[in-house]
Amino acid sequence: MNDAFHAFIKPELTLPATHTGKLNGLRFAVKDVFAIKGHQSSAGNPDWLRTHEAAEDTASSIVRLLAAGAALTGAAHTDELMYSINGQNAHYGTPINPLAPDRIPGGSSSGSAVAVAAGAVDFALGTDTGGSVRVPSAYCGVYGFRPTHGAVAMDGVIPLAPSFDTVGWMARDSALLLKVGELLLAAETADVKLFSRLLIAEDAWSKADSASALQLRPFVAQLEAVIANAEQLMLAPEGLERWLEAFRTIQGLEIWQTHGEWITREQPAFGPGIAQRFHWASTLRKEDSEKKVEERRSIRAKLRELLGTNSLLVIPTIPGTAPDRDISGEAADKQRALTMQLCCIAGLSGLPQVTLPVGEVDGAPIGLSIIAGAGQDLKLLRWVTQHAELWERRGGGNIK
Repeated sequence: MNDAFHAFIKPELTLPATHTGKLNGLRFAVKDVFAIKGHQSSAGNPDWLRTHEAAEDTASSIVRLLAAGAALTGAAHTDELMYSINGQNAHYGTPINPLAPDRIPGGSSSGSAVAVAAGAVDFALGTDTGGSVRVPSAYCGVYGFRPTHGAVAMDGVIPLAPSFDTVGWMARDSALLLKVGELLLAAETADVKLFSRLLIAEDAWSKADSASALQLRPFVAQLEAVIANAEQLMLAPEGLERWLEAFRTIQGLEIWQTHGEWITREQPAFGPGIAQRFHWASTLRKEDSEKKVEERRSIRAKLRELLGTNSLLVIPTIPGTAPDRDISGEAADKQRALTMQLCCIAGLSGLPQVTLPVGEVDGAPIGLSIIAGAGQDLKLLRWVTQHAELWERRGGGNIK
């Protein structure tokens, strides 16, 4: 395999299709956190690789795709233990963003997004806890999907923060994004009603830089033409900053509960940023999260009632284009915080979100996101495919 964009940590890892089906002849990659029988997942860190055995079984999500006629083609790069959204890895290097080589690809499903954007595979699996499918998809100009929490089996996937972790996927067109969803998602209760209300979260839009908002707003206008009942609202009167603080605290506590024992025992070498976040997580105590858990419960109930089965929420996926490849320190922290204020909306509520590659600024991709109600995953993906002409008029998912 030609891995010119450094998407893969193990490009030679392949599995043939086991049966024929709707994915016949297609190739897919998986983030190197999925169990594949006989393969040792790195989770983006050499010490993890050193201290863990090869998998005895293959994750059921992969088994389903193989049974539908697709072939596995490579294990893709990830940020260390999935605890980043940049795609930078101090040990294995940073994959190259095919549509913006001077910028980061986004993470932690960095290699998966790059493999799709580069055309090395047709689609790819990743995981999304805080934005790890949505952010790299937007940065690399491909479609990305985070499902309703719990909608796709997580067996055989290295966890990060279990109450937020999801299996997500990327593709270069909406039709394939839907096909993969039809295989991984359980059949939904029949709902013949169309989406009839569009919600525009102005506080989320205030997080987008002016150039990105200018490019994305015409697509919102097109959505308003399709769904005549459109409303503007303030999603978080208390501030998305407060929502993010709830997300970070609960996530950080779960992360340390999940990996703290291994980190304390093995003292793994972590790269810049990653090490600091794990250290911060180690200082959290259960009592720190009790109020935040209640806040999440309130946010979750509010958004699920707001969207129900017939409403869509439209927001920018990311504040702007991907930062430069060498971003670090305070600049990286500020970018992460702003990005996570957008990503935590679906994270806290556990709702499905699709990011669409609908534009570019200064030659780099940006993304527009649509969030639906709980369990409306396939309905959302079908709706996106039905209206694909709104954002694929220039010939595909990769807007250039």
